[in-house]
Amino acid sequence: MTKLGLRLRVFLFFLLLGLGGTAAVMVALWLGHARAVETTVANGFVFAAIIAALALMGLSAAVWLLFDENVAKPIEKIAAEMRVRAHAGVAREVDLHAARYLGDLAPAAQAVSARLGDGAMETAERVALETERLARETERLTALLTEIPVAMILVNRRGQIVLYDGQAAEVLSQLHVPRLNAPLTDFFQAAGLDAAVRRMHKTGREVSFTAEGVDGAQSYDARLKPMDGGGYMMVIDGAETHMAPDAERPLVYDFDLLTRDVPDCVEDAHLSALTFTVFDTETTGLLPHKDEVVQIGAVRVLNGRIVPGEVMDQLVDPGIPIPASSTRVHRVSDTMVAGQPAIDVAGRRFHAFARGSVIVAHNAPFDMAFLRRHQSRMGVSWDNPILDTVLLSAVLFGASQTHTLDALCERLGVEIPVQLRHTALGDAHATAQVLIRMLPMLEARGMTTFGAVLEETRKHGRLLEDLN
Repeated sequence: MTKLGLRLRVFLFFLLLGLGGTAAVMVALWLGHARAVETTVANGFVFAAIIAALALMGLSAAVWLLFDENVAKPIEKIAAEMRVRAHAGVAREVDLHAARYLGDLAPAAQAVSARLGDGAMETAERVALETERLARETERLTALLTEIPVAMILVNRRGQIVLYDGQAAEVLSQLHVPRLNAPLTDFFQAAGLDAAVRRMHKTGREVSFTAEGVDGAQSYDARLKPMDGGGYMMVIDGAETHMAPDAERPLVYDFDLLTRDVPDCVEDAHLSALTFTVFDTETTGLLPHKDEVVQIGAVRVLNGRIVPGEVMDQLVDPGIPIPASSTRVHRVSDTMVAGQPAIDVAGRRFHAFARGSVIVAHNAPFDMAFLRRHQSRMGVSWDNPILDTVLLSAVLFGASQTHTLDALCERLGVEIPVQLRHTALGDAHATAQVLIRMLPMLEARGMTTFGAVLEETRKHGRLLEDLN
């Protein structure tokens, strides 16, 4: 069968349908004739029609199953594998066995993938050289900043953080986890900051002011320097940090945030313009209505990359004993969570960490159910837009495929170190890497806005219902 051409095999499908239908009608007529001899002619033909209809329906269903299993699914799988290769940069072999009845299509797809891989290698070499040059420039800039005893934060015209150095990161972390694209008012009281910004814009010169922390317990001598485009640089003088005087101060930045505009409606926002907070939880069990969270892990994704340093790894005191069976999975014990914050405090911290972003999780309804159950204790509302990588997988690879995190990682070339699997931060990091690889694949399929992606994922909502 595999030696026959694709067109001939498709012809045989329809030939089988035609011959089978003819045979079904003939058998039905024969049975109807036999019944007509025993009863009446009318009853015989009615009986024959019913038998013929049932036989044709059964035959059509059987042929459809064969066609779906041997033609439709393999074509869908080849398309998904080629998109993984083309848009996610993952070198995967085309499954020739699954597509063995598709003639030369699978070998041709494999040849295109191999050719694409050769071109990608050449491009990668050029990118590596340019990356090395940029890394050297960054090292020189970092070394230069190390000699300047101030903390620096670059802010765009919308008041969002575009860059912060290591010393600024220490200052910000005393208030919240430092985050690119976060409003500076998440860290410093808005009244004093806004007044200083107005004075700076009015005079067009540097202004000094006292930056009060949002906790009301800290204050800093700061200066604002205007920049072209409406943004400004905030310099904090004499900030006390735990960094050694000669310690390297790495920069965290994304200069695209200086000019990027985000629509008021998140559904209209381009995927590349969104900030994602990817998280995972470990719990005492699998029942959101009675079990409790023992660990929250989260990372932030911006402009198609995981932002270094913007991480949350928080143990949580569940207030109940952790079953030994659960500890064997996530390795979190009662001893480890003793003295850690309860879910109300940990939940507020995560809520602040995820502020202004799209929350992403693998099987998000499960993890969000634990947080929403305690939102009154937290004093927050979980109204962030939410994206689920299970549903993204169904959109890209078809609902008939396996959509576990392990299967997705294997499909997209993401490696999860064994010691990090089933830890909140390890699984969050793996989910973030999966998301990064899927975003360009979604855009290549024409789903460039968040709303378009949501519309497609809603078609597969039953997957999560079955999963949970």
